[in-house]
Amino acid sequence: MKTMRTAAATRLRSFTRVADLTPPVLVDLLDLAETMRHEPTRWETALHGETIACIFEKPSTRTRVSFAAAAARLGATPLALSAQELQLGRGETIADTARSLSGYVAAIVIRTFSHETVEELARWATVPVINALSDRHHPCQALADLLTIRELCGGPAGRRLAFVGDGGDNVAHSLLEAGALSGLDITIACPPAYAPNPAVLDEALALAAETGAALHVVHDPRAAVTGADAVYADVWASMGEETEANARRAALSSYQVTDELMALAKPQAIFLHCLPAKRGEEVASSVLDGPQSVVWRQSANRLPTEQALLLTLTRGAELERR
Repeated sequence: MKTMRTAAATRLRSFTRVADLTPPVLVDLLDLAETMRHEPTRWETALHGETIACIFEKPSTRTRVSFAAAAARLGATPLALSAQELQLGRGETIADTARSLSGYVAAIVIRTFSHETVEELARWATVPVINALSDRHHPCQALADLLTIRELCGGPAGRRLAFVGDGGDNVAHSLLEAGALSGLDITIACPPAYAPNPAVLDEALALAAETGAALHVVHDPRAAVTGADAVYADVWASMGEETEANARRAALSSYQVTDELMALAKPQAIFLHCLPAKRGEEVASSVLDGPQSVVWRQSANRLPTEQALLLTLTRGAELERR
C-alpha cells in the first residue's frame, strides 16, 4: 500500500477545482490512482463504516456510478441525494445544509449548476467537499484525463493537448489548470465568443509560469491540432444550455473533430472526450469509435482517480508540499 507522506504537510481540505492542488500533490494523487487501478481492493476497509454524501442536482451516468463504486471499494457507503430530497430544495441555506451533513458523513460530493454552490458548501462544511461538476469546473474529469495521458503518452510533461470547441466550458477550464500544474501544454481552439473565462485563464497562466507549461487560445482548430499528442472534444451545449443549442451549433459547426482533423495530429495521438458525446456534432462517430479513441479507458479512469481522491481527502489529506 502506498504510504502517504505527512512531514512538512499542508492539508488538502476540499477539491473544488484543479487549482486547489499543488504540482506535488497532483503527482501523489495520480500515483495513488495508478496503483488503485491495478490493485482496486487493497484499500477495501480504509473507510469502513463511513458514509459519502453524493448530491446530484444534475443527472449523471459516469460521475454517479464511478463515485458510488469508488466509495464502495474503500468500504464506505455512498448515499445518493437529489436536491428534492434535501431541505436545500425547500429553502434551507447551503451553510446550514453543509454543517448538518458534516455531522453524518466523511465527505460530500456535489454535482451542481453554479460553482458558487460548491464554494459555499466547502466554506461551511467541516468535512471535505468534492466538486463532481459545476458550470465553471470539472476537476474530477481532469484527474482521469491526466491519468489516461500518463498511461498512454508517457506522462503529461512536454506533451501537448488540443481542446476543440467551447473554450469557456467547465472541461476546458479544468484542463487549463491541469496542464498548468502538470506541465502539459494546452491549446484551446474556439470561436472568439466562446473563449475561456478570463479569470480562469489568467490564474492558469500564473500557475503555468511556475511549471513551464504552455497555454494558448487560438481560433483555428487545424492550427491547434497539428502536431498534438492528444485531441479533446466536449459537447457544445451542456445541461442548462439547451435553449442555446441552435446558436451554439451554428457557432461551433467548424470545430467538429473529424477524421481529417485528427489526421493533423501526431500519428500516435489519442482522442479524448469526457462523455456523453453527441455523435455528428462535436465529434464524428468514426473518430469516437476509431483506433485513436481512448474514451472508454478515459471513462474507466474516473473510478481509480476518485477512489484516490476520496482516500486522500478523508484519510491522507496531509501531503508533503515538495
